[in-house]
Amino acid sequence: MTTTMKKITIQGVAGCYHDAAAHLYFSEDDIQTIECETFPAMFETLATDASLLGIVAIENTIAGSLLQNHELLRQSNLRIIGELKLRISHVLAALPGQAIDDLSEVNSHPMALMQCEQFLRRHPNLKIVERLDTAGSAKEIATDNLEGHAAVCGEYAASLYGLNILEKGIETNKRNFTRFLIIADPLLASEIGPAERDIDKASIVFTLPHTHGALSKVLTILSFYDINLSKIQSTPIVGREWEYRFYVDVTFDSLVRYHQAIEAVRPLIKDLKILGEYAEAKITHA
Repeated sequence: MTTTMKKITIQGVAGCYHDAAAHLYFSEDDIQTIECETFPAMFETLATDASLLGIVAIENTIAGSLLQNHELLRQSNLRIIGELKLRISHVLAALPGQAIDDLSEVNSHPMALMQCEQFLRRHPNLKIVERLDTAGSAKEIATDNLEGHAAVCGEYAASLYGLNILEKGIETNKRNFTRFLIIADPLLASEIGPAERDIDKASIVFTLPHTHGALSKVLTILSFYDINLSKIQSTPIVGREWEYRFYVDVTFDSLVRYHQAIEAVRPLIKDLKILGEYAEAKITHA
């Protein structure tokens, strides 16, 4: 029996954290990653080919929610079919034969550089130069044979591009985790998404009328149906002063009770969109 290769769109180049997350989530599948420079470009790519899957970072325990990706997901026709939680750990990598004392410059994504601030402060001789991508920095050093340069990237990227790891775990805060969502066209989602018996989490978005106690009433109903609120994120609605859009993640033991809860809150909310119903990630990948 032959299995169809899954094509997964990622933001970044081979070796980036999105690439690592894709290979972890689809570890039992044959996959091909399609690299996109930005998140909007990734959603545009997904919109043009319904056979593609996507993996997108949605929140980080240090940086918080990626609001742009919440909006891109809401505006798209895509559905969430799963999630993955990944510990983010950075290494300092350079060409083979290079030592830290040989280095003059360190390259990486601004977020990664910020997360390694204490380590970099101990090496004031290193000029810090921002790049678009962690793995892209590693690739550039390897491809262009840049002596004196180091990349702050993941161990996976360093290995992929044949760089020597000079230091591991250089991030300041070791409790650094990113949550990724796996997204697909609705038709594809219905084919390869989770079985109903495995669904215990949902992501929804809605707006509320600008009235007293509007959000409190919704939360009270969810509580009555034993629905656990695992995340709530509000964003202002452009052009509608003091009105907000709420992105909510809920977990539950009963899919029936969840559906009852949604019907119960429907009269109280506006612009409801169910972004996806899927299985909660029970483990965090290191």
